[in-house]
Amino acid sequence: MDLLDPLLLARWQFGLTTLYHFIFVPLTLGMGLIVAIFQTCWYRTAHVKWLALTRFFGKIFLINFAMGVVTGIVQEFQFGMNWSDYSRFVGDVFGAPLAFEGLLAFFLEATFLGLWIFGWDRLPKLAHLASIWMVWIGACLSAYFILAANAWMQNPVGYEMAPDGSRAELVDFWAVLTNPVALATFPHTMFAAFMFAAAVVIAAAAWHLSRHRDVEMMRPALRFGMWGMIIAFVGVFLAGDQLAMVMVETQPMKMAAAEAAYHTVCGADASFSLFSLGTPDGSHEIFSIRVPYLLALLSTHTFDGCVEGINDLNAAYLAQFPQFAEQLDGSLPFSPIIWVTYWSFRWMMGFGAAATLISVVGLWLTRTKAKRAVPQWAWRVAIWSAPLPLLGSLVGWVFTEMGRQPWIVFSLMLTEDGVSPTVPGWQVLTSLIAFTAIYAALAVVEFGLILRTVRKGPDPLPEPDDGSGGPGSPAESIPSTVY
Repeated sequence: MDLLDPLLLARWQFGLTTLYHFIFVPLTLGMGLIVAIFQTCWYRTAHVKWLALTRFFGKIFLINFAMGVVTGIVQEFQFGMNWSDYSRFVGDVFGAPLAFEGLLAFFLEATFLGLWIFGWDRLPKLAHLASIWMVWIGACLSAYFILAANAWMQNPVGYEMAPDGSRAELVDFWAVLTNPVALATFPHTMFAAFMFAAAVVIAAAAWHLSRHRDVEMMRPALRFGMWGMIIAFVGVFLAGDQLAMVMVETQPMKMAAAEAAYHTVCGADASFSLFSLGTPDGSHEIFSIRVPYLLALLSTHTFDGCVEGINDLNAAYLAQFPQFAEQLDGSLPFSPIIWVTYWSFRWMMGFGAAATLISVVGLWLTRTKAKRAVPQWAWRVAIWSAPLPLLGSLVGWVFTEMGRQPWIVFSLMLTEDGVSPTVPGWQVLTSLIAFTAIYAALAVVEFGLILRTVRKGPDPLPEPDDGSGGPGSPAESIPSTVY
């Protein structure tokens, strides 16, 4: 293996920077909704604890939003630096959703975020509430346009090849926006984002409650986060079920690789393996623990359905894409790295299920009629479980992108054909090291700011006799300088 291979280094750099950027994306999407809900509770009830929670988690939201913008800019640089051939091939199609993301969704989000930050003491209460909801809607639109662009790489639609075959040309933008993969991926991503934001709320509330601080505010925040975690997990499961159906239809190799199913199986043989070992070349299974019928049920919603195997699909692709087969090596050239897809698929589900189980136990321990105080170990578990939904989302994206290999655009372009042909490996390595160092420093800053905000806690509640807490009261005039 050539350590200065431009393709290898470019893939590592894009993978690392993308996953790092995605650390901030789900928290922005989920925390924006939570802040909007808390502010709505304040608007409807005039209870000042909801105002304090809005401002407290609003600070975390703003810190994360700013860092997400900074890290997201680097993503587009890489298309021109390391993936110029890919950019030329997909530019006509990719440019449309990315342009809408920047010109429509991001500007909508940024404009109303400015109104929300500086409008506490300037806007009417309802208008100020509407601004945070518009921020969240803008974030959702931004996420959808980006997911639509990514979905085109998984399932190309709405395009025609140029007469010389050098690039894909957009002919139906609506088809790109309504790509079945995008429609299934969006709710799955949004529910997963809310799980992570709920986990952050749970961890922050648990930290204060374990120290008997701000109990009046943090107890409802904790219960809200736990119920939100459970509801979001149900949403992730249902949306993931639909996504699996679409995946079987559009990318059957990815589904086969997720199960390490080397041969086509039907009915009871289409079982789901909880654990599996294969041969070193990844062509055969040695040992596994399986649940009968489950894979058929997940893939086809029937107990007698069939799931195509890796070997059979590889043979079909060899016949369907002979022009690409000549470039690929190995006994299964059209399959991804099996152990990566197999385990990332299970880690994705396992991390989410573990976080949800912790919330279920937490709701029981913190119920109103509980006869015993919550033990300290339970608070520690709640605090340290915060990264679990994020880890699930990250390995989920590893599965999504690695499961598409060896394609950078499924059925149209191999990953090795998308790399910049004139950029030497040492230049890619230099930028990889620089980005990694910068991102490490930004991670320290991000974590430090959020940790300091959490430890400081919400601003003290106003005294009952100071006139605060109701509509038209001084509590409505919150100086923007608190941010």
